[in-house]
Amino acid sequence: MGPNEDRSEIVFFDVETTVPTRPGQGFAILEFGAILVCPRTLTELRNYSTLVRPADLSLISPLSERCNGITADAVAAAPTFADIADAVYDLLHGRIWAGHNILRFDCARIREAFAAINQQAPEPKGAIDSLVVLTQKFGRRAGNMKMASLATYFGLGQQTHRSLDDVRMNLEVLKYCSTVLFLESSLPDILTANSWISPNAITRSRSNGKSPIDGGSSNMNKDFVMSSSATATKEENHPILSLTRGNANGAVVDTAQSNIDKQDSFDLRTLGDEIQKSIQSDVAMDEKPTQESTEMSSSSFVSPACSSYVVLEPDEICIPSIDASLVPSLFGSRNIELQHSGFPFQLHCTSLKVRFGISTKFYDNAGRPRLNFVVDASPSLCKVLDACDSVVQKLSVDSGSSSDWRPVVIRKEGFFNYPTARLHIPTAVCGDVAFYATEIYQRESSGTVQRLLFSKFDAEELGSLFTPGTFVDAFFSLDPYDYQQNAGIKLVAKKLIIDCK
Repeated sequence: MGPNEDRSEIVFFDVETTVPTRPGQGFAILEFGAILVCPRTLTELRNYSTLVRPADLSLISPLSERCNGITADAVAAAPTFADIADAVYDLLHGRIWAGHNILRFDCARIREAFAAINQQAPEPKGAIDSLVVLTQKFGRRAGNMKMASLATYFGLGQQTHRSLDDVRMNLEVLKYCSTVLFLESSLPDILTANSWISPNAITRSRSNGKSPIDGGSSNMNKDFVMSSSATATKEENHPILSLTRGNANGAVVDTAQSNIDKQDSFDLRTLGDEIQKSIQSDVAMDEKPTQESTEMSSSSFVSPACSSYVVLEPDEICIPSIDASLVPSLFGSRNIELQHSGFPFQLHCTSLKVRFGISTKFYDNAGRPRLNFVVDASPSLCKVLDACDSVVQKLSVDSGSSSDWRPVVIRKEGFFNYPTARLHIPTAVCGDVAFYATEIYQRESSGTVQRLLFSKFDAEELGSLFTPGTFVDAFFSLDPYDYQQNAGIKLVAKKLIIDCK
């Protein structure tokens, strides 16, 4: 790069990697793809992509192949990262970096790859993480904010999980979101009235009944991280960079409510705090209800609300492969994270029978009930949860915690052979609007699965769906907590499919 070279282009990039299968195993880059984009016209100026051969082809496990389709045979004749390092450096260094969740994942992989060959890593002039920008400015109207869900929302086709395809899809999604936001800012009272309700959803309330839907989406699996630099004023009006700022008056269109002052009420830190608070304490069914404190103890720990993970069924879990480790959190502390074969995981359980319906016994600081329900736990699920309890409790004690441990599997005296587990439905808040952070679906007798969205926070209405005897398919995370001298693992529902047969 010459000293006077103008590197004002935005470089969208993406890496595909192996998936670690054992503790201590890192990621190996299998593919790198990037496009240079003019920030004023959003046109693609040039592109670069290549498969990358890792030093050890055995790192490409079946799990890795399922994630991106890249096999050992496909990269056997590809260049190593050392072979392409100069080209990657030239593309990235001194430019504005952009991508979906790049600061959490892709940037880290690039720096690791350069460190492995003892070369200086490229540095950005600024960074735009579209995961955070779109969540903040576009809202959660597309469900979760994974690229696949956003592409489906705009009818852009399926995500291929190949680098060059993904970065081009990322740019198209940004264009569509920017256009929608521009139109809504022109007629906010008309176009933003229902912008938080996805067209691919059933909206439920006692007053408005149902409307048809199609489609669905999957669980969140990325952290919200964002970075930008204070660059020259000539970049202030770039179409993409303007997404990271307010409008001309410093405000942002409020897509949740159009009849209040237009200010940016979707604060990621606030949302993160709400989700974090919702998994702070686990309570037995017979414990006296109390109002929870706003303060967390210094020893509290919670798994990150969103991270890269694999979804496994209990029968797919290898018990000796379950481990726990301390990881940095989004909020600066160190949290305990459960892992399977060295990779964070969530569980998928089918046909869980509801033993006790929605409980509203406990409340958050705003007076909203903390929602949960109890399901029968199968022997295979109990085996996994007991193993998770064991490893997290050990690490908790080793880390200095003296809190009382609450087993995740509930075994009541006299009903020891009928174990249960509690699933929590977290609440998120956008401004003054509370909504369920769990995706909730119904499966009709025909087999059709339809998503439910709720026009208001109504625990009674939600309770009518989770009655005792109902069967539910559940995707849930296992989130360790240590709060007010109580510690354990909280099962946080990410996606629920209610069987209406």
